[in-house]
Amino acid sequence: MKNFLAIYTGTPEAMADWNHLPEAEKSKRQAEGMQAWKDWGARHQKSIVEPGGPLGYTKRIGKDGITDIHNAMAAFTIVKAASHEAAAQLFMDHPHFTHFPGAGVEVMECLPIPA
Repeated sequence: MKNFLAIYTGTPEAMADWNHLPEAEKSKRQAEGMQAWKDWGARHQKSIVEPGGPLGYTKRIGKDGITDIHNAMAAFTIVKAASHEAAAQLFMDHPHFTHFPGAGVEVMECLPIPA
């Protein structure tokens, strides 16, 4: 089994649409979404290495110093699976984009450090 990093992505436009929902609708969707996320976690419990969580603001560090930047990363999870395809399949119909304003989930293999 290999480990895979899953990055949940979002867009400012989707968040703006979410923020314009009436509070009652937003609360209802959030409650349903959190339950769906818990159900997803329970179904895939054996594959989850690190449940992860939300990500905050980003700073890029480079030769020119430290800069505040924006990117599409919203949260992360680490899973284990037999293949890249199997890891990706774990996130089909995930609540991040079926209940919440998430854009998608990007999955990449966590490679070993070269000797």
